[in-house]
Formats: sequence, structure tokens, C-alpha cells
Amino acid sequence: MDKKRYTLAVMVDNKAGVLSQVSRLFSRKGYNIESLAVGAIENPEVSRITIEILAENDQQVNLICNQVRKMFPVHSVKVLRAEQSIRRELVLIKVHAETPEQRNEIIQISSIFRANIIDVAPASLTIAIIGEEEKVDAIMGLVEKNGILEMVRTGVIALERGAFTLNEDTKVRGEFNYGKNVR
Repeated sequence: MDKKRYTLAVMVDNKAGVLSQVSRLFSRKGYNIESLAVGAIENPEVSRITIEILAENDQQVNLICNQVRKMFPVHSVKVLRAEQSIRRELVLIKVHAETPEQRNEIIQISSIFRANIIDVAPASLTIAIIGEEEKVDAIMGLVEKNGILEMVRTGVIALERGAFTLNEDTKVRGEFNYGKNVR
């Protein structure tokens, strides 16, 4: 059976060891985390974790969400559906570019993709791009013939479209598709 990519948004206490606890749960349940991004939010006591996993069906995702929800430092968990969320990733790509022709081509490609050249060195250019995975993969495919010297990806971050958030005060009845969203 083909696995489908799911994006989970998890609000947790911003304390040492919480990320380790959450990631260990996924490991114990046999899930490989495909992408992981963590950062503090407007409340410095809370962090938001965006986790991407592959699962066979919604039932599997529901089970892992319920397990995460039971953890003490977890405030809320939500599955972000692709059609109802905005997903982005930051990628830095260092590309080999010694000749003026190589540099011009990379600059043109970057311009088309609305990427930025953030570093220029005698033998390389570094590109920063923010976008969906397809956009990132497309620009990488075009510049790789020059030779990608180094690359780093942040992992996907995501927000639900519209007024809904993971914060308790904006939840509405029927908003969540995967079980109860309580502590």
C-alpha cells in the first residue's frame, strides 16, 4: 500500500527535552519523521512543532495524534490538510559558478523562481528559496548541472488557512477531524 504524507502541527511547552520526548514517541511507534521544524511562537513559553510523516491511512494518523495528545507537555495536535493549509520550506543551495555564463544562468533561474542570491564567492553562488517542495525540487533540478556544492533544508512549516489556529481561544466546534483536541 502506498503511504501518504501527513503534516501535523503540535503545540508544546517550550522546555528542554520536550522535542526529544515527542520524536521518541514517533520512533517507538515505527514512524520515520520525514520533516521536522520547531520554533517558539508569540508566547515564549510555547513552541510549535511541524512534523511530516508517511502513513498508510487516516486511521494510523489518528492513532499517533491521540498518542501525542496524551503527552503531558503537549497543548494541542492537529493534522493540517494540504488543501486547507499553507506549507513552505526555506532552502539554501550553494552552486558551483566560476564562469560568467554559469553565474548569469544561475541568476536568471533564481529570478524566475523568485529566489535570492545571498552570497557571491569567486567559484560559487548561494541561493535562498522559500516555497513548496515542488518549487524547491524544480530549481534544484535546473541548477544541479552546475554542481550543487552544499544544500540545507529547514523542513516544512505550515499554517492552516483562514482564522483557525491551534490556540484554544480560536477553536470552534467541528473544526478538528481527528479526535478531541484537548490535553
